[in-house]
Amino acid sequence: MTGTTGTPRPAAPHGPAALLLRTAAELGAFAPRRGPRAVVMTMGALHEGHATLVRAARAAAGPDGQVVVTVFVNPLQFGEAADLDRYPRTLDADLAVAGAAGADAVFAPSVDEVYPGGEPQVRISAGPMGERLEGASRPGHFDGMLTVVAKLLHLTRPDVAFFGQKDAQQLALIRRMVRDLNFPVEIVGVETVREPDGLALSSRNRFLDAEERHTALALSRALFAARDRLAAQQALHARARTTSATTGRAAALTALGEARAAADAQAVALARPVDGPSAVRAAALLVLDDAAGAQPPLALDYLALVDPADFTEIPDDRTTGEAVLAVAARVGKTRLIDNIPLTFGATT
Repeated sequence: MTGTTGTPRPAAPHGPAALLLRTAAELGAFAPRRGPRAVVMTMGALHEGHATLVRAARAAAGPDGQVVVTVFVNPLQFGEAADLDRYPRTLDADLAVAGAAGADAVFAPSVDEVYPGGEPQVRISAGPMGERLEGASRPGHFDGMLTVVAKLLHLTRPDVAFFGQKDAQQLALIRRMVRDLNFPVEIVGVETVREPDGLALSSRNRFLDAEERHTALALSRALFAARDRLAAQQALHARARTTSATTGRAAALTALGEARAAADAQAVALARPVDGPSAVRAAALLVLDDAAGAQPPLALDYLALVDPADFTEIPDDRTTGEAVLAVAARVGKTRLIDNIPLTFGATT
């Protein structure tokens, strides 16, 4: 019953359309649980990235569980009213996408339903992590995000909730909130879904014209260049460690099929491992700097190589461990973010 609110019905694991629920009362009356409940929280304008989250939720819930997708454009997350008004709202299409991906219900409450007394006076603070990167660019954004996520977790009462890795800082903060405040829910991150050309799927992509989209591809190209630079450096270091002392390093590395001159390959192989973080940043910045001169240009907000636990900057002497390379930029009037996970010290 796309686009309508009906009497709650038993959950159908793979029905053609998700049931629309508008109020907390309707959500509370929705089909008794026979298995785990999995929730996917969104602000609507669903695309294949969201559908991937719903399919992951469906797999986790199983045929006897429930999958609930929330659609709520949260005013607390927007610094300017114009941005809030501009955010796309496509509820009928969202119901179809959610249902096709395996959702049983879509909970799409009004602002008055979520905040019956107006904007809440008591909110969840994101703390120091919420003031970095996206938080510095959008003050108060993460406080508003955590406040509504906490409310929706209380309302939907899931066993497991799925969020996209594309919003890596958001995911890290939700995990921290759940841990610090003892929410009885498992938080699962799902890998970023990309277009064939590499652009991360986002509801904001629809605001890009053809020329702006071409420039925007620099975000993913920069991340991939950094990833490839790290992989090449680690492969060369590994090869250098295993090459016999009696064998010329340049000749051995050339035999690997490296396109660069043997002398250059030798220099990379002999470079200290502490060059890793700086080399990763430099590889990404080379692509972004080039895009800054494109037409239309890319206006870089930040490029940061951070610890995924707290989003503090990775020091240049880090040689092992997990990291996230995150980027944010504007192309025209559209602000885009992207990131990629990296592992320093990985064997290849």
